[in-house]
Amino acid sequence: MPIHNQAHPSDSVREDGSYPIDLTGPRSHTLVIRPGVGSLSIGSPELGKRDLHVAPDARIDWTVFDAFSTPAGSPWPRFLYYSGSDTGFLDWAQTRPIEEMTWAPILSTDTVVDASQSILHSLHIALGQSGGCLSLKLPKGSFRLNVSGNLLRLSATGNMPYSLTLAPRTSRRRNDPPFILPNLGELHQVTSLTLQNTPLGQPISLDCLDRFPNLDSLSLWGNFCDMDLLARHARLTNLELRFMPDLEDMPSLDTWPLLEGFIAYNVEEAAGKRLRQQVKTRAKTHPWAGYSSVSQLRKPEWWESEYGRPFSSWPKRLAKLANEAYNAAQASLAQAHSLADAEAAITAFTVRFNTLKGIETTEREDLGEAVWQLSQSDHQIGQPITEEMAGRWFDAARDY
Repeated sequence: MPIHNQAHPSDSVREDGSYPIDLTGPRSHTLVIRPGVGSLSIGSPELGKRDLHVAPDARIDWTVFDAFSTPAGSPWPRFLYYSGSDTGFLDWAQTRPIEEMTWAPILSTDTVVDASQSILHSLHIALGQSGGCLSLKLPKGSFRLNVSGNLLRLSATGNMPYSLTLAPRTSRRRNDPPFILPNLGELHQVTSLTLQNTPLGQPISLDCLDRFPNLDSLSLWGNFCDMDLLARHARLTNLELRFMPDLEDMPSLDTWPLLEGFIAYNVEEAAGKRLRQQVKTRAKTHPWAGYSSVSQLRKPEWWESEYGRPFSSWPKRLAKLANEAYNAAQASLAQAHSLADAEAAITAFTVRFNTLKGIETTEREDLGEAVWQLSQSDHQIGQPITEEMAGRWFDAARDY
């Protein structure tokens, strides 16, 4: 790949190659542009693989990207991923629109940010568990907003997004008490809401929807409880249900007289069959103005195989190894007659990953969760294996 001289705005660089750029200082970084890649990630390498490495508190000259464009002539990069504290991209976006921005704020103190003049077509804020709170004045233009992680760290005011997606950090355990969505202030005024959760994790209570008086479009992904409370929202014109293993208390579609579109995709089988019939029945007297579909009805064992273990997001090769190790540990635990037997099984599972590459913070947390699941599996010890005990065995055996 050729190395080019420092790029200047007048050049309008469209070719693939390597370019020295003044990102945090004179020729501080080399930008590599690859064929067909429209995205760029910037941040600390400790947080995962990044295209350009910068310290979380580094000041960034975002205008260095003014020099680059796609082969078609639109601004490059189209999609930006940034983890850090520099909010200069919002000033930059006042003159250079950003198609899609994902920002993981790393804030040591509470921070107020004004994005009202920024042109952001799609903004995703990924909030970690700790750090300062972000007070955000939202863009005046038309935009989508996606907020994930610790929602308590965000307050937002100003123009409402035309679509809001919330993906709170919930626990992995479906038996935990339901997650209650925190107060989101002015964001409760939105008309289109998507709530995202894992299919087999801690359920999110739909009691929170009472705070959203203007909803006409609702999309749910994953595990929820209090489904019967959907009946309070008779003004819905669009309803979507995806990857939902529990629809037992789902109201009949007749509950929503204004409904124009309905999707149920990858949902539990029994409720899915009921919904499929309701869609057909309704169409006879009230033809669907929008798209309607009920598809991919799933039996209980499908949910367990797809989402029951913590390795579903792992690369296939690693996931295969992890599942083989899990199966072996589960078989050993089924024969365990003492805590020493159980410790040996969990230790054997843990050490299998000591020599594997790619075990970072996320994978370590997944393996810790797998150890907890294993500790809850069938055995013949005659007393429970506590979470604290299993965690101690895991920590003693791992090098990652």
